[in-house]
Formats: sequence, C-alpha cells, structure tokens
Amino acid sequence: MYSEIILDHYKNPHNFGKIEDTDAHAIDYNPACGDEVEIFLKINNGKVSEVRFEGRGCAISQATASMLTNEIKGKAVNEIAKLDDKFVFELVGVNLSPVRRNCALLSLKVLKLAAVNYFKE
Repeated sequence: MYSEIILDHYKNPHNFGKIEDTDAHAIDYNPACGDEVEIFLKINNGKVSEVRFEGRGCAISQATASMLTNEIKGKAVNEIAKLDDKFVFELVGVNLSPVRRNCALLSLKVLKLAAVNYFKE
C-alpha cells in the first residue's frame, strides 16, 4: 500500500529527536487516529538551520514529518508559511484517502504553528 520511500522514512526517520534551547517549537495531534508530531527549530538569520521532530503514529504521519524536515532545512521561516497541502502530497508521492491526508498534513500544521510561534516571540 505504501511506497518504499514512505516505509523507509517510517522505519528510519531522518531528523528524529529533540533540540534543546529551540528558537521555535510546536506540538499537535490528530484526534481521529492519535498521531502526534512535535517539531523543534533552530533559526539563524531568518532561516532554518536545524530541525528535528519527535512523534508517534502511523507510517504516513511519521514518514511525512521525516521528509518534511529534510525539505525545510535552509528555508526562510516566511517561506514555511507559504507551504501548502499540494507540497506535502507531492512529497509523499502516493494517493491518499481522506483520512490518510489528515495524517500526512499533521506535520505541515505543526511546522506552521512553530513558524507562528517564532514570529510571536
């Protein structure tokens, strides 16, 4: 059902773990299925210099978090705010049911929350 890339990111997530003394941080969960994603950002000159995540849940939610953290390294925080659902679905690369779409979009939601938290501070 899932592509080999998704399964690899799920079994061997990139950027997994915490960052102490973050510049931005957010956590959220999907109440429908219990997926949880927490994202930690270090920001230097308005750009993401380091990103990590922790979480638990299905292969889609966790693999998407892994893939998304790879993609945002070096991006300006204001660019993150412009990322959309289409970006995530192209990143995942497989057709998803409506329920699984929510799983895939959780990490984008949390990433955007972290960006908002950064701008608030």
